[in-house]
Amino acid sequence: MTDFSSESLASIGPKEFAQLVKSTPDAKIAEVMASGDRGKILDEVFDRMPGLFRADKAGNTQAVIHWSITGGAAGDDTYETVIENGACTVTKEPARDPKLSMTMDPVTFLKVVSGDGNPMMMFMTGKIKAKGDLGLAAQVAKLFDLPKG
Repeated sequence: MTDFSSESLASIGPKEFAQLVKSTPDAKIAEVMASGDRGKILDEVFDRMPGLFRADKAGNTQAVIHWSITGGAAGDDTYETVIENGACTVTKEPARDPKLSMTMDPVTFLKVVSGDGNPMMMFMTGKIKAKGDLGLAAQVAKLFDLPKG
C-alpha cells in the first residue's frame, strides 16, 4: 500500500483511499494533515464529491452544507457542498447560508469520507460538531457512494 500523501491520493480510487485511511495510524494522518499537503488532500477529497453523489438517494433534497476542517495553518478550512436539483456542487468559497454546518478535525473528516467511521457515533462523542438540520446530518453519508473499506 502506498504512503499517505497528496500524490498517492491523486492516483488512487475511492476504495483504495478508504483502505489507505483505515491502514494509516491516526498520528500519521494528523502529521500529513498538518503539513503543506493538507490543502491538496482536502481539495482532492472535495473535488471527488460530485462524482460520488447519489442523486437516486437524494430525491428532492435541497441543502447547503458547510464543512469546517479545524487545525489549518491559517485556521479552519471551510468548503461548501450544495445539493439541489439532483446534483452536487462544491466550492471553497462558502457563499450561501447553510442548512447544516459541521466542524471536525482532519483525521475525523478523512475517516468520515472514507467510510472508516460511524458519523453518528462521532457526533455523539463530540468529534463532529453540527449546527442546523441534524436530520440532514444523519443522512449526509447516505447521499454519497462511500467506499466500504
